[in-house]
Amino acid sequence: MRIPLLDLTRQHRQVGPAVSARVAAVFDTQQFVLGKTVEDFEEAFKVEFGCNHAVGMSSGTDAQLAILMALGVGRGDAVITTPYTFFATAGCIERLGAEPVFVDIRRDTMHLDAAKLEEYLETQCGRDATGTLLTPQGNRVRVVIPVHLFGSVCQMDEILELANRFHLEVVEDAAQAVGAMYPSRKGPLPSGSIAGSAYFSFFPTKNLGGAGDGGLVACHDAAFAEQLRNIRNHGMTRAYHHETVGGNFRLDALQAAVLHAKLPFVNGWNAARKLHADLYREGFRDLAGSGHIVIPTEPHADSGLLGHHTYHQYVIRAKDRDALKARLAADGVGHAVYYPQPLHLQPCFANLGYKPGDFPESELAARESLALPIYPELEESEIWAVLEAVSDFYR
Repeated sequence: MRIPLLDLTRQHRQVGPAVSARVAAVFDTQQFVLGKTVEDFEEAFKVEFGCNHAVGMSSGTDAQLAILMALGVGRGDAVITTPYTFFATAGCIERLGAEPVFVDIRRDTMHLDAAKLEEYLETQCGRDATGTLLTPQGNRVRVVIPVHLFGSVCQMDEILELANRFHLEVVEDAAQAVGAMYPSRKGPLPSGSIAGSAYFSFFPTKNLGGAGDGGLVACHDAAFAEQLRNIRNHGMTRAYHHETVGGNFRLDALQAAVLHAKLPFVNGWNAARKLHADLYREGFRDLAGSGHIVIPTEPHADSGLLGHHTYHQYVIRAKDRDALKARLAADGVGHAVYYPQPLHLQPCFANLGYKPGDFPESELAARESLALPIYPELEESEIWAVLEAVSDFYR
């Protein structure tokens, strides 16, 4: 039995007719850039996931870039995030000339560690004569980007408290967490609605994926949303009138049509992923108990919230990870290693001065993590075959 890490053809068999109908409607209108199709999807997303404003973007990367541009982040500024994430999280910061600052992750969730963030802000940063918070390199600390990695939400209450104390903006990286719920002290909140702004990715492999690149910004403030709409369209406030320099960050109408067709299925797909994770948890009980693997934690399980983890990926931590990876490849079991080299050790960030050992939890996660199949259409027999393959290796 060959088991792919992801098989989108199974999803397409379910949603194909709905997708085709919406795509055909776009061709009937011949309006392919922005317009009513994009606006309808933005409105539907806003209603489904509880954000005040939704602004479609050409990718998750461009959505992040647009937010930072709208916040005025640039040279002389610094943005704090995690080194254990997709490259764009730090790449967008660097592209704007700002300083990417890394803070290590928690071992259990692999999320940005709020305690380490507090330690960095209190012990590593200084202040100038005006009271502005500065990095050791002398840049103004402006923004924190917590990454809701693999489908669950970070310690947002703690992070927001720190941001309030140190007068920082918080931008949620919700690229992997569409539909995830967080038990905030104010009550249950969907990912992307907790901080002032957030960005989502609709890359085809995501829980809500398009037929190509796509993204979206969610935010609370109407003026900020309007600013983002201008930025995504070259900074235009009206035809050929540019108040600022923006970019071509527009969500295609065809992508909006595909995403709108898939939107009603997302909660059901996320629930199926959670059921698969429960099967893995039961099947891996002995291996986890013996210390051979560590299964994913559900940081907000005690809240009782449905959707507290959406399992964009099912990532275990494994002893002899690379040998296990080779065995799974030989057995035809799909798998992947996400982020095998943390961002602080990437050659393009050598100028930041980080070195091996600076972020030990991120480096350990990079050596141990392994993603297994979790997509909604996976058969139960396939899950048990994955469990058997991993168990056979450790036997």
